[in-house]
Amino acid sequence: MGTLKTEPARTRPDLLAPPVAAALAQWPADAPVDVDDVLVAPIDAELADTAAFCAAYEVGLDVSANCVVVAGKREGVVRYAACVVLATTRADVNGVVRRALDVRKASFAPMTDAVELTGMEYGGITPIGLPEQWPILVDARVIATPHVIVGSGVRHSKIVLPGPALGALPAARVLADLARPA
Repeated sequence: MGTLKTEPARTRPDLLAPPVAAALAQWPADAPVDVDDVLVAPIDAELADTAAFCAAYEVGLDVSANCVVVAGKREGVVRYAACVVLATTRADVNGVVRRALDVRKASFAPMTDAVELTGMEYGGITPIGLPEQWPILVDARVIATPHVIVGSGVRHSKIVLPGPALGALPAARVLADLARPA
């Protein structure tokens, strides 16, 4: 995982957003991935954006995952979801995501809404600890990756975990065609 210095995430709540730390504290004992296999590494917050992070910490884009919040309306009600895709791809927001949310149009959620609703920092949003009612749409390429790096809820750290763990999160739906090559 490049030059990252990792340790078990549950032992470093100072490197996690509060909803992420809470989700790790409630990690099911029978989960397919042990909570101690979810690692965290401190990083320079100025290097949290994917391209800068990968270059600075010698991490390949093919193991770096992005989590984006999308929104769409149906009958006056806003529906949210998180999409987890590798950095080498882009989520198909107006195709696959729109159909998964069952809305006429989907788009990236406004930054203020994403931050307020998740309790996480923009640029560090992660699928761990999201609101329970949100679907988490995970591209199949993510779970096929032995270990992926994703946000930790804050910009000053990253989480490293087995890719299959993201497909096993509560509310996760693995989709073969969620993302397209960038």
